[in-house]
Amino acid sequence: MAEKQRRTRGARESVRAVVDSGAVELVPDPDRPRAWTLLLDGAPQSHVDLDDPTWLEFEYIRRLGHIVDLCAPARQPMHALHLGGGALSLPRYLAATRPRSRQQVVEIDARLIAFVREHLPLEKTAQVRIRNGDAREVAAKAPDAVFDLAVVDAYGGSRVPAHLTSVEFVQEIARTLRPDGVYTANLADGGRLDFVRAQIATVEAAFPHVLMISDPAVLRGRRFGNVIVAASRRELPVPELTRRTAADPFPGRVQHGEALDDFTGGAAVVVDTTAASSPMPPPRIFDKR
Repeated sequence: MAEKQRRTRGARESVRAVVDSGAVELVPDPDRPRAWTLLLDGAPQSHVDLDDPTWLEFEYIRRLGHIVDLCAPARQPMHALHLGGGALSLPRYLAATRPRSRQQVVEIDARLIAFVREHLPLEKTAQVRIRNGDAREVAAKAPDAVFDLAVVDAYGGSRVPAHLTSVEFVQEIARTLRPDGVYTANLADGGRLDFVRAQIATVEAAFPHVLMISDPAVLRGRRFGNVIVAASRRELPVPELTRRTAADPFPGRVQHGEALDDFTGGAAVVVDTTAASSPMPPPRIFDKR
């Protein structure tokens, strides 16, 4: 399926293939001998270090990692649902930091799954089951109250599909979580952040405790970027999450409570009949890679 990896004088070369969702490429990390960045149609999707799965290169994945670290006692196994697979950066991290965790990954692109399995194989001890299918359809078949963590990081190209943005979808995921389970989502927006504001209002309609993490420049509308949302029926670890996020190489800001209410500004809850995909990233946003 993919071009064979070639080595010239010890150097690694990119691996390319065509998968169901577009042209995929694995680019070697020049600073880490067994690390790779996965790109889809030129857009960075995942970074994986096969020698050190706890290394989280992308800032949004690092923030999700902080949530994983803080939502249960250290090294306690978890039952996790990942909607969207990519190169499985977060499932690898969770398997390394919480041994014996059971994880279900749902990825709509079957050829991408095969590509990742071939070139970025999981550790044999990782209890990660990968299922091909639509995120919402698979979640609808899951039992009630079985997962400790749900991670929604599913993109069609560079956009969150519309059917994964409604309150009906969020409520479906909430149904699968245990009473103290944590819901997380990776969103992308820019400018006025109208999409993110509506998504916060939508998640708040399903969970009593919600927070948001992002780069201050994104929150001010100065650039397009990722926004992480976390929610639960229990209180979230806001103080520690704030400290960790502020100490990151690219410091982020945590907003919750009244500040988050001010941010949403009365945005309407998204329902299936009004749902729309997330905005398209600006042209050439990934050219700096």
